[in-house]
Amino acid sequence: MVKIDARNIARTLDDAGSWRAIVLHGEDTGLIRERAAQAVRRVAGTTDDPFQVAQLDRETQDRLEEEATALSLIGGRRVVWVRDGQESLAPLFKRVLDADTDALVVLEAPGITARSKLRALAEAHKQVASIACYPEEGRALSQTVTEALAQAGVTIDRDALIWLLGVLGSDRSGVRGEVEKLLLYAGPNGRLDLSSVQDCVGDAGGNSLEDAAFSALCGNRMMADQALERALADGANPVAVARTVLGVLVRLQKVAQAVQDGQGRAEAMKSLKPPVFFKRTAAFGQALDRWSLPALALAARETQAFELACKQSASPDMALCRRHIASLCTVRKA
Repeated sequence: MVKIDARNIARTLDDAGSWRAIVLHGEDTGLIRERAAQAVRRVAGTTDDPFQVAQLDRETQDRLEEEATALSLIGGRRVVWVRDGQESLAPLFKRVLDADTDALVVLEAPGITARSKLRALAEAHKQVASIACYPEEGRALSQTVTEALAQAGVTIDRDALIWLLGVLGSDRSGVRGEVEKLLLYAGPNGRLDLSSVQDCVGDAGGNSLEDAAFSALCGNRMMADQALERALADGANPVAVARTVLGVLVRLQKVAQAVQDGQGRAEAMKSLKPPVFFKRTAAFGQALDRWSLPALALAARETQAFELACKQSASPDMALCRRHIASLCTVRKA
């Protein structure tokens, strides 16, 4: 069984040429795409040479065996890059592994579950690397951001990093996009303080996930639906939506509890780590006006249950996601 441990993923991708196939699965579609491209470039030297790289989408995946067994017209090892791999690929994938072929198959399969036949086949084959890709949080996300900045010689103040991590979404493609904006803003060997990060990033992925959460909690169904659809179109998944909503609810609970204990609202909001972003102050206050402390606690429990439901096999996660955001537009009594 070749399930790649998180500590060995970088080394596995760096040595992509030693595998017959690499299967990438999990919840973070942006991270899956980034790692797939890294593996393809490592072997083919590029991601867009049609002679060296055959890219198959959902409509052309039935050509997997044909492409994997084809000879390179210009020499060198070919790569077959499969995007949005489906469970139905398992029989074709098995025939490719049984065939005498030198091509590397890089298979993106974000939708497969732990019980998937395709995943079981990958994890049982000695020449196939099975790599799980899940949204980064906490220390892992902090390390990703600081390492990406450090590669360009850019440093970031601690309070700026804390604030940034609080507003970034969990999808890797969104994180990478915001880091690239910061690199352009800072310039080579630049330095980022809290003010410059806030000016550059603004509400970061908030034009999607956080917008959906705050609009729902403020009772604005139309804006919540629009923001959610933008987020999903940009690659966010229902689990990321659940975690963003839960993060907002926890922060609201902290302020509501502090106010109940006698602290002023403005002071309580400023004491949060990171503090409430100034563009979010009005929405944060409006949500506090609408939701009592018990109601926030109930919404948090329901959001945790929503995330768990999304992780069940064959779960209608998109429908659950839209229903949960809609339900948050109406305050429920605890």
